[in-house]
Amino acid sequence: MARPESVMFELWPDGAPFAQGAADEDRPALFPYLLEGDNHAAVIVCPGGGYGRRADHEGEPIARWLNSLGISAFVLRYRVAPYKYPCALLDAQRAIRYVRHHAADLKIDAQRIGILGFSAGGHLVSTAGTRYDLGNKQADDPMERLSCRPDLLVLCYPVITMKAPYTHEGSKQNLLGEAPEDEYIQQLSNELHVTADTPPTFLWHTSEDQAVPVENSLMFASALSRAKVPFDLHVYDHGGHGLGMAEHDEHIANWTAVCGKWLKTQLFC
Repeated sequence: MARPESVMFELWPDGAPFAQGAADEDRPALFPYLLEGDNHAAVIVCPGGGYGRRADHEGEPIARWLNSLGISAFVLRYRVAPYKYPCALLDAQRAIRYVRHHAADLKIDAQRIGILGFSAGGHLVSTAGTRYDLGNKQADDPMERLSCRPDLLVLCYPVITMKAPYTHEGSKQNLLGEAPEDEYIQQLSNELHVTADTPPTFLWHTSEDQAVPVENSLMFASALSRAKVPFDLHVYDHGGHGLGMAEHDEHIANWTAVCGKWLKTQLFC
């Protein structure tokens, strides 16, 4: 049984890096959905919303579904516009370190911490999966000494690239501003940064997605293939964007069953 929804773990109780205030939106946090028992795998959920908001239907319902598989879950309140890069990435990295640092108290296996995201949240997840570090062993904060490498990625109709013609312009503008430098476009086009050490990845998309073209998932999967990283790719022949659990469509809703089976192959459930 998950914890009450009122429980919240603030990632930086004394103030997040680059914080512009002290309101909720300035204070990244994890909302836990923890299972009874010991040594569960965990998945951190990053809702989409174009880096301008976080969509509710891509948060709690996903955490509850993960719970139904026997996986503890956390919904991440990461910073969105007016915050820009690197704030959301710092939040995701800190979230992974937080869960890893508190794994024993949370009854979680520190070696089985995944991260899942939708749309712009998928961009955040693919960034976390390609731009991680193994911790700063000299850091005063013990949490910062830990790796922020996730053990697997789940990408749901993700934004991957910041390059035309396939990027999502709203996400790009919210993340990088109206006239980003080429250096940042390159850095945040995650299909360019896959390596052999990128975590195993599950991706799904619809071929009719007009907001975030399917080429985003195809490019990331192609990069994973070249790097010989295990991945599952599922493309549905109809359907739009922002579908979440996709309960209205029996065919697309199958993504949760297929993903659940893949998570089992990764020993997460």
